[in-house]
Amino acid sequence: MIAGQAKKTNLLGLDQAGLERFFADLGEKPYRARQVLQWIHQRGVTDFALMTDLSRKLRERLEAVAEIVPPRVIREQLSEDGTVKWLLSEEGGSAVETVFIPEVSRGTLCISSQVGCMLNCTFCSTATQGFKRNLSAAEIVGQVWHAVNALADERFGQKRVTNVVFMGMGEPMLNLPAVTAALSLLRNDLAYGLASRRVTISTAGVVPGIDQLATGDEFALAVSLHAPDDELRSRLVPLNRKYPVAKLMAACKRFVDARPRRSITFEYTMIAGVNDGRAQAKGLVRLLNGLPCKINLIPFNPFPGTPFEPSDPETIYEFQKITRASGIITTVRKTRGEDIDAACGQLVGKLLSPSERRLLVQQQLARQALEAA
Repeated sequence: MIAGQAKKTNLLGLDQAGLERFFADLGEKPYRARQVLQWIHQRGVTDFALMTDLSRKLRERLEAVAEIVPPRVIREQLSEDGTVKWLLSEEGGSAVETVFIPEVSRGTLCISSQVGCMLNCTFCSTATQGFKRNLSAAEIVGQVWHAVNALADERFGQKRVTNVVFMGMGEPMLNLPAVTAALSLLRNDLAYGLASRRVTISTAGVVPGIDQLATGDEFALAVSLHAPDDELRSRLVPLNRKYPVAKLMAACKRFVDARPRRSITFEYTMIAGVNDGRAQAKGLVRLLNGLPCKINLIPFNPFPGTPFEPSDPETIYEFQKITRASGIITTVRKTRGEDIDAACGQLVGKLLSPSERRLLVQQQLARQALEAA
């Protein structure tokens, strides 16, 4: 960019309301937003000159003040099981990882909301790599844009993204403005048109974020629980010291009360000798009693330097029997993409010290408290 020249607006991250405001500032009608949404997200066009239902004058003006900049691919890896992982370059030299998991009846895209993660969960490889910054809405949506267009290629068998999960790098609830804008685009019929049950936001338990999103755009909520009591959960998920189990469960109840006929998925990583015993299974049943939910048991995925080991299949089966006997739907997640480090908890970020991460968490939570006041 030339010194003194105004930075162009990346339209990739503007939802319909944002694009309507953008075109209003240009003196244009709101319907221009609908046209451009479809060009960008449904046709994959990044060149204004190709948007033929816009006047030449408007296209030239857009070239001067706006841009459509998707992330650049640094590396692409294909697993033996068909899982695809992309390392994508973002602004300022940052990089994030995005994973596509093909299945018979659907294609799930796991996207990141931050560069790294600041929560320092002890069983997660991403946490050991540290945290750098939040992603913008354009950087979040750009992951979906890239995957949709890349997977349409014949070398991938023209696969489709049918589901999007915010389960990649970062804690989505600590980047709510960008995540909310991205969610709006994912749900918009002029963009990706995903049904509410096909978009899942996962959180380690940021209570204000759960409350803030409870009455917004529809989506599925997944809570990374991993333990049924405060003593164990605080060891595995340090955020529990800020929002202990009782506060988290209260927020979950408020969430389902605000969204009748919906349930919450509780993610539970199975770690050998740590949280996989009969006592923990029975404690989980007591904790979730009466709450519309299902449990997703996730075999721990090892990474270099971890002291943990995955639970063996027999232990997982016994745990599942106990929770199922109580009437709670309990599934076991099949590990995918392990050979390319694309499995749950294996995505990596940039280094930042634990003390810096704790400070950033405190700042983010304080900012959310002010916004909610």
